Parts: sequence; structure tokens; C-alpha cells
Amino acid sequence: MSNSDSIRGSFWKRSHHLDKMSFRELVVAYFQHHSIITYLTLAIVATVVALVEYRTAPLRMAVAAAVIVLAYPLIWFLLHRYVLHSQWMYKMPLMASTWKRIHYDHHQDPNHLEVLFGALYTTLPTILLISAPIGWLIGGIGAMLTAIASGLLMTAFYEFTHCIQHLAYKPRNKALALMKARHMAHHFHDEDGNFGITNFFWDRLFGTFYEVSSRPKSSTVFNIGYTPEVAEVYPWVARLSGGVATGHPRQRLKQ
Repeated sequence: MSNSDSIRGSFWKRSHHLDKMSFRELVVAYFQHHSIITYLTLAIVATVVALVEYRTAPLRMAVAAAVIVLAYPLIWFLLHRYVLHSQWMYKMPLMASTWKRIHYDHHQDPNHLEVLFGALYTTLPTILLISAPIGWLIGGIGAMLTAIASGLLMTAFYEFTHCIQHLAYKPRNKALALMKARHMAHHFHDEDGNFGITNFFWDRLFGTFYEVSSRPKSSTVFNIGYTPEVAEVYPWVARLSGGVATGHPRQRLKQ
């Protein structure tokens, strides 16, 4: 299939893998995805309403936006480590499908584009619960809407950065290359560390940062701890997935 066919409106009717896509194809796909369209649209609406209906002091709005931007790396680290990599969600029948969708499937096949984006029914409530109280405390409704808009835009930014990490290329910039290498280690070497996406400050602070040479490869890097033995006790994710796959996803396809 030609590249021109890949970027038509029917893009999301087919399955795609980032390690086989160009940067141009990713950009077109990114801006066509319903979650990104939702984030950007809601961010624009929240900003316009904040400016027109709630004329909060510009300084407070700027502070609200800055706090969200500065806090987001910590927020992502905590969500990634304690929610997405949790061992409690798959133990609950009502949460098993959610955990499978928001992260298990991503680790099963890290470059699969369709399951890389967060699910709106989990991301939107999270953005509101985190951003709204911060903005309200800083400056009322106007600052709250600004904080929500900032949270939406930061989420869109993180989604794009995350996609780039999985493209089959090595950045020329040394800092970006290190960032990509550490995220790839999280997916292909040991899932219990390097939880950051755009920086690894919080990994260093909380002791979850590592270099590949410093630890052996994890046997659960592709199932994040949901092993066949665990599935015998908590079977709901396995039932939804047709079993528990182990090993590299490309090697599984060859079997």
C-alpha cells in the first residue's frame, strides 16, 4: 500500500505500527485521531470561555497554566507507575477491561498505534480531577478553565511525544536520543523503571531510573506482571485477550 493511501481519511479503519511508519504519516494520523481532536477542541473551548465569560486576572491564568505544565511530569510519573503498572486493576473484574485497554495491550505490542493513545473515558476524567482543583484554588473559574485547557494540551503533547518514541528512527539530538533509549528500555528491557516520557527527573528522585547495563532483562517486560500463572487466579484480562502472550511481539507473529 502506498504512502498516499496511508494518509487518507480511512487511515484509522486499518491497523498500523509505528516502527513501519514515517514521521509524515504519524503527523497526519495524529491529527486525525479522535482523542487528539477532542483534546484540542476542548482546550480551545475552555480557553475562549475563560477569556470571554470569566475575565480572570491574566497573571492568575498564566500561573494556573504554568503550574499544570510544571506538575505534569510528576503527574504522568505517578499515573504511569501506580495506575498503569498497578497490580490491582486486573484483579477486579470491573476494572480488568480498562487496565487491558489503557496499558496492558500497549506493552503486549508497544509499537501498535491504535492502543498507544489513551482512552478518552479514562483520560478526560483524570485531566478534570487533577487540573480543575488546581486552577480553582489559584484564581476561580477562569483560572480553572485555563488549567483544564493546559492539562488537555499537555496530554496532547505527551501523546505525540510518546508516538515519536516508538517511531523507527534515532534522533540526531543527543538528549532526544537518550530519552528514546530510556523509554525503549522500559518496553523492551525492564518495565519496572524509566516511567518518564519527556524527562526522567522523577525516576531519578524515586529510584526507578536505570540504564540497560545496570540490570538484567525482565521476563515480564511484555505482560507487565500478568503472567500465565497470575491469569489462572485472575482470568478476566486473559479471557478478553485470548490468553496471555509472552515474548517479543514480532517473534510471536512468526510462530
